[in-house]
Amino acid sequence: MANEETREVTFPGKACELKAYVAEPKGSDARPAVIVVQEWWGLNEHIKDVARRFAREGYAAIAPDLYSRQGHKVATDPNVAAELMSGLDKQDGIEDLETTIAWLRAQPRTRSSKIGVIGFCMGGSYAMLLPCESKEISAAAPFYGEIPPDDKLSRLGCPVFYAYGENDGWIQRRDVDRLAAALKKFGKPGEVKVYSGCSHGFFNDTRSDVYRPAEAKDAWQRTLKLFGEYLKG
Repeated sequence: MANEETREVTFPGKACELKAYVAEPKGSDARPAVIVVQEWWGLNEHIKDVARRFAREGYAAIAPDLYSRQGHKVATDPNVAAELMSGLDKQDGIEDLETTIAWLRAQPRTRSSKIGVIGFCMGGSYAMLLPCESKEISAAAPFYGEIPPDDKLSRLGCPVFYAYGENDGWIQRRDVDRLAAALKKFGKPGEVKVYSGCSHGFFNDTRSDVYRPAEAKDAWQRTLKLFGEYLKG
């Protein structure tokens, strides 16, 4: 029997009704929270599965649908996914994530909890940017996302674990190196891990073309260590 409870929730956003998938441990205890940010495919079963994994680790996980403004679409075709991602203005996405934080703060079990964020691909970009825009985030684990400019990185408000595959054709290595340098320059705690032989999307176990189980497991363990220290500690 599953030790987690799952549900879909809706709450008012600034532009539309936002939909999200919630996975929590059973019981009524207060829990630290994790926001799971989708890849460009949308809020699909893989992202929901990641939320459930966090619930099994003792977190209240929420995966907001960042395509709520576009009719809650989920893509399997990369061309459609690219259209959906390009149709989402970056600040609109941040706004919807901040609304998600406000929703978490209104829930009895997460009202006073610490909040982490993890994201992959497009979601990795948001997981890297959100803690530069919001002081509500206590730990962040961006997986192969875009790196904000240094003026934003200087406002990074929490420790970071950034995962990257050396064969990533989407995110440029020079930007990843810039992140590592910026963490040192601005005195921000964090780790940038480059996984040899891995491509973009290596954590996604539903994609046999890119999935790398050993590296995905290592990145997951590093994420849990970070979140355990800064969200549960």
